[in-house]
Amino acid sequence: MKQIPNLFTLLNLIFGCLAIIAILQNGIVIQYSPEGAQFVDIPEKIWLASLFIAIAAVVDFLDGFVARLFNATSEMGKQLDSLADVVSFGVAPSLIIYQFLRLSFAKQEDGLDISVIWLVPALFIAAAGAYRLARFNIDTSQQYGFKGVPIPAAGLLIASFPVIYWYTDIAFVQELLLNKWFLYGVIIVVSGLMVSKLPLMALKFQDKSIKGNLPKLILLGFSLLCIVFLHWLAVPVIFIGYIILSLLFKNN
Repeated sequence: MKQIPNLFTLLNLIFGCLAIIAILQNGIVIQYSPEGAQFVDIPEKIWLASLFIAIAAVVDFLDGFVARLFNATSEMGKQLDSLADVVSFGVAPSLIIYQFLRLSFAKQEDGLDISVIWLVPALFIAAAGAYRLARFNIDTSQQYGFKGVPIPAAGLLIASFPVIYWYTDIAFVQELLLNKWFLYGVIIVVSGLMVSKLPLMALKFQDKSIKGNLPKLILLGFSLLCIVFLHWLAVPVIFIGYIILSLLFKNN
């Protein structure tokens, strides 16, 4: 029974690896319209990586639930969970940003021959996530609150980019996701939020009172409204809402 939570954790890792496979199988090609205009295309859509990362997040939640259910929490399970998270919510999202940067540069003439130096910043997401997890593992004060954005939240934010890009009809949003300066900004902000000590709420309910869980209930209602009206665009909006609510209710 004590190994059941670890099996869930390993399943999280497997889905993270599947996400990486889905990302790396996509080859960017240059195509031309009948008028001679150049555009880029990815034959196999990397939105499958978004699906695998989302499943990994569900499994990541379940391994903690199962561990508490069977009273099977352990130091090994804690370390194993971090190793799985750095792959599913650190490395895989980094590679999503890496591919979007390639797409952005591919719009330029000879863009596919861009130096890897311009793409390496995408890996800062994984590095910041690993640092965040290491700090979390040795900090016993983050039971009911976090210092810095949790790596699953950062990973899910970036995992939403492929589905937003391929399933939104808003041209501005599509252009924004293919803007290299926007992507560099995302790298800086998300990495910075993970390594920061910004006080953010954990989504665990401490008691059954409305007052004690008010920010979480507000976030839940806000999230449902966003999902109904914004669909995939809800993910980044909820992410921003989570940070704002955490800061507004930081003493709760």
